[in-house]
Amino acid sequence: MLSTGTKAPDFTLPDQNGKKVSLHDFKGRKVVLYFYAEDGTKGCTAQAVGFAGLHAEFVKKGAVVVGISKDAVSSHKLFAEAHDLPFTILADPEKAVIKEYGVWGEKNLYGKLVTGLIRTTYIIDENGVVEKVFPNVRAGRNPEKMLREI
Repeated sequence: MLSTGTKAPDFTLPDQNGKKVSLHDFKGRKVVLYFYAEDGTKGCTAQAVGFAGLHAEFVKKGAVVVGISKDAVSSHKLFAEAHDLPFTILADPEKAVIKEYGVWGEKNLYGKLVTGLIRTTYIIDENGVVEKVFPNVRAGRNPEKMLREI
């Protein structure tokens, strides 16, 4: 997992429409970068819908919300359309960025140790530096907490 104060690794991934998006595209703006497990699951949907509902507030604060999961562009497109998501979600099926940001590893899932995505949110400042790290976030509460944090 990345540490506070480190330079956030730049990346380029396709969004829900297949358009290439890079972290450096958001230079000069605060980025709420959240990693989630899978489109359409209960927790991930609650988290995405929560960010969507607060989207205007993030924009007022000069921040952008970006979600990343290992799902394909086609899955992201359906997910974004089904829930009217007004923010960018990026596809990382190779898990390159997921691993680079340290959010792939062992976790406890219903009492069983499994390897998978560790739900994590980073706040990245206007210069691309990790300002805050939130590992193992609670999906439903994450959007409101991130809004307070920025």
